[in-house]
Amino acid sequence: MPAPTTREERRRALLVPIVVGGILMGLALGVRHVQGLFMLPMTMGRGWPRETFALALALQNLVWGLAQPFTGMLADRWGSAKIVAAGALLYGLGLLLMSTATTPAALFVGGGLVIGLALSCTAFGVVYGALSRMSTQADRGWSLGLAGAIGGLGQFIAVPGTQALQDALGWERALVTLGALIALLVLFASKLDDSVRPGAGPGGDAARPLPMSAAISEAVAHRGFWLLNLGFLACGFQLAFIAAHLPAYLLDKGVHPNVAVTGLAVIALANVVGTFVCGQLGGAYRRKHLLCALYLVRSAAMALFVLLPLSPITVYLFCAVMGFLWLGTVPLTNGLVSQVFGVQYIGTLFGFVFFGHQLGAFLGVWLGGHVFDATRSYDWLWFGSIALGGVAAALHWPIDDRRVGAGLQASPA
Repeated sequence: MPAPTTREERRRALLVPIVVGGILMGLALGVRHVQGLFMLPMTMGRGWPRETFALALALQNLVWGLAQPFTGMLADRWGSAKIVAAGALLYGLGLLLMSTATTPAALFVGGGLVIGLALSCTAFGVVYGALSRMSTQADRGWSLGLAGAIGGLGQFIAVPGTQALQDALGWERALVTLGALIALLVLFASKLDDSVRPGAGPGGDAARPLPMSAAISEAVAHRGFWLLNLGFLACGFQLAFIAAHLPAYLLDKGVHPNVAVTGLAVIALANVVGTFVCGQLGGAYRRKHLLCALYLVRSAAMALFVLLPLSPITVYLFCAVMGFLWLGTVPLTNGLVSQVFGVQYIGTLFGFVFFGHQLGAFLGVWLGGHVFDATRSYDWLWFGSIALGGVAAALHWPIDDRRVGAGLQASPA
């Protein structure tokens, strides 16, 4: 069968992998996005302080980050489909263990270790790596943006869906049901077989084969690789803190519980549009400049949210702005890594960059619980998130985004 040559043919060939990848990310990230809804019922039911639940989620984020380079290596060497299938089954197991946990140690194993490993196999590290290899450079922004938008829609549906499951079944059975849904995605993992590249065809990235060890050495010697790592830390800190602690923060302020649920849904819905738009813009403008702007706008939105009087309107406006910028960093950062280093080992290299994100996520979730238990306030976490956004913008600006080994400035695409 001849390889697709026109843009329309290439994009049609990519639609099934994009939709499957988007649904997978939507469920994997959607369940992660709503875990804050389980904090209060679980801690009250088990008699635990908030820091216990927060530490489990923090461990989950740290394990995800630590595992991501290695699951990326496995995907680069053995194919993404096998890693996705294993991750879907692990995710289902982790949620089952979380639902039955009666001790903090059991919660740390199920909700922390197992789900953290599962996320490294099912979220954007492996999925975006597969789609990056299956796409030409010209189509990459479109494919990553569209998959992210589908994933964002899944996250949006996860919010009211999870709340409905909790209301109907209780929080334990709701976790089991979500786990079963994710485990079923093992049936569709083969659609992300990146040894077959339906959208690549002629005109893809020029081959520059390297041993994996040489590619890693080339990356760690590149200053921009470390700047991306440090800048991505701010993203993880901000998003993990907000996702895990915003519902409890609003309840503490006397806001009706429905406002918190609606706010998370607004974040997820706005993320549908924002992720697609950021992916598209990454094909037209320099990604490092877009990332600088994104972090600055996030910090401004958080500052206004903290300073203005709290009301349902300010909550929804804040969630809309943050949602639009929620995962827009991911296709831009992934695209920047592939732009500079190519796609041969994109899963591995993005995995190392993503570790910075998850180190920030660990700190954002855990410090949220620790500082609240110590001070009965989240104020210092908001101030820290605002400051980190400014630091991230400053770190991205000087990144050299030329292709490694190229003497001329890389195109923005």
